[in-house]
Amino acid sequence: MAEDKEIKCDNINYAVYKIGDWKNDYEINIIGTASEIPVTKPTLEHMLKQMDHIRTSVFEIGVKEVNGMIGLAMQFNPSFASRDIDELIELEDKEFKNIMDELNSVELKDAEDTIALDTDEFVIYKLEYDGHTLSPKPYNEYAKRHQMEEIKRLKELSGERFVLDL
Repeated sequence: MAEDKEIKCDNINYAVYKIGDWKNDYEINIIGTASEIPVTKPTLEHMLKQMDHIRTSVFEIGVKEVNGMIGLAMQFNPSFASRDIDELIELEDKEFKNIMDELNSVELKDAEDTIALDTDEFVIYKLEYDGHTLSPKPYNEYAKRHQMEEIKRLKELSGERFVLDL
């Protein structure tokens, strides 16, 4: 751990989440398929930018162009390859609207509040730049355990094709 024992909730160098369930079910939206719900405004803003970046990416599937959410979903879950592309596009659009509603109504901590960095209440990532990309690194033990569980879950979902290991 670093010298800091706690951070203010307006600190843009950390992403802070609570583990929970979304109100809606998500198959495609990778934000909604994870159980990480933002706790701070900087974390929420980071999620929104990340989602926008993914959705503006374009993949060609057959003769159709699809956004990055659908492209990633097809990579992580091979069962999507057998589904109708138009159905997936419609589903992703519905999920996007639902996750935006949920993200816009999530309760956030006040900017002046502080969070202990060694907590098991929140998953905390330190945000670091790797060249030109922002890379979240698990910062507390809870985040490390959670990330390992997520890797196992993604491997199961993808039929062991997912190869990211820490």
